[in-house]
Amino acid sequence: PDLLPTCNGEITTMSFLQDVVDILLQYVVKSFDRSTKVIDFHYPNELLQEYNWELADQPQTLEEILLNCRTTLKYAIKTGHPRYFNQLSTGLDMVGLAADWLTSAANTNMFTYEIAPVFVLLEYVTLRKMREMVGWPGGCGDGIFSPGGAISNMYAMLIARFKMFPEVKEKGMAAIPRLVAFTSEHSHFSVKKGAAALGIGTDSVILIRCDERGKMIPSDLERRIVEAKQKGFVPFLVSATAGTTVYGAFDPLIAIADICKKYKIWMHVDGAWGGGLLMSRKHKWKLNGIERANSVTWNPHKMMGVPLQCSALLVREEGLMQSCNQMHASYLFQQDKHYDLSYDTGDKALQCGRHVDVFKLWLMWRAKGTTGFEAQIDKCLELAEYLYNKIKNREGYEMVFDGKPQHTNVCFWYIPPSLRGIEDSEERTSRLMKVAPVIKARMMEYGTTMVSYQPLGDKVNFFRMVISNPAATHQDIDFLIDEIERLGQDL
Repeated sequence: PDLLPTCNGEITTMSFLQDVVDILLQYVVKSFDRSTKVIDFHYPNELLQEYNWELADQPQTLEEILLNCRTTLKYAIKTGHPRYFNQLSTGLDMVGLAADWLTSAANTNMFTYEIAPVFVLLEYVTLRKMREMVGWPGGCGDGIFSPGGAISNMYAMLIARFKMFPEVKEKGMAAIPRLVAFTSEHSHFSVKKGAAALGIGTDSVILIRCDERGKMIPSDLERRIVEAKQKGFVPFLVSATAGTTVYGAFDPLIAIADICKKYKIWMHVDGAWGGGLLMSRKHKWKLNGIERANSVTWNPHKMMGVPLQCSALLVREEGLMQSCNQMHASYLFQQDKHYDLSYDTGDKALQCGRHVDVFKLWLMWRAKGTTGFEAQIDKCLELAEYLYNKIKNREGYEMVFDGKPQHTNVCFWYIPPSLRGIEDSEERTSRLMKVAPVIKARMMEYGTTMVSYQPLGDKVNFFRMVISNPAATHQDIDFLIDEIERLGQDL
């Protein structure tokens, strides 16, 4: 109420924002302090009852507003904490944070050069650079920043369908044959979700078998394509995964590209998690063949540590996104403007309102250079290998798959002393299934660390450790192992 644009509101505004910044800076410092908790866990009903979160008719004082800010951060998960390993997006980059603050202050929309001049140019420059790193000549092609990997994958499906049947845009699915898409059984759920949203249907997504390391088996892909064609279906997209969510596996892109070429099918690579490895001279061989893809999803908010959200879809053929999505709204995309209209990129997006996601990535890239990202990524992969080497022969641990992990995903079971030396049996399996969830619950209640777990196929709950936080060290890995043992000893 006393803040700008109120008359003479400058002094109150400055001191209020200064207080907010102080709260934020204290939180940033705490995030990197290993003696603080990763999480101050409360059950949802406790947290609802402990404070008054309800919205009222009358305004609150600025003191109360500052208290709300403190309370919110008190119970927030410190995703930048060196011992937070729960998601594929972790870490807290200072330059990225600064960029986010600037973006919020500028508070503009990405549809036109008219209202986002610098941001539109930075998106153009950054997407071209990313396409160059994929290996498309001169960074040719197109792209867009979208609200996350799931939407980027959906864009790919939308554009692949339009390329094969442009009439679908006006006439809808009733006007075209029954389409089918192919992806591995370890691929991200967003491929099916996109098919549901686009009216293709989840039954039209055919899951291809993986080998024991989680990579798609090309011969099974070809067999299923032939089978689908014999039934009269039209294969229109193969979504290969570069860095699967659980195992961190990289599908064999060259073999998949050969099959897509042979059957004239759009090849998409979901590199949401693994795309960052293109920044590393040491590791980018894992994505060999990606330059043959028609489209690529790459999430800088995962392996590269850019603040959420920052996901790019890259498309090899220029102009396709525009013709697929444009609606020519005359109140935004007037054709008689006084500048080059090719910079009005909003009509090739599905969204109208679109957040500025590029600035965080661009500013971090300026601050680190490609070599800085490379060092950060190489370090995370080295830490994953350190963890793997430490537990692969350690008593009480069993690896979910053999061999060194390809990405930073390390998948393992912790076997409490009570289960060691017991023959494999249904009873052992059902007891083992309960181990990871209990350890995870204890981790959260103590607030010391967080690691994800899940079942997969016929494998019961196991830990999936992922490292994408450049703040993590060898000591944090050691701590994690000790903590799992401390919390699981008595199970």
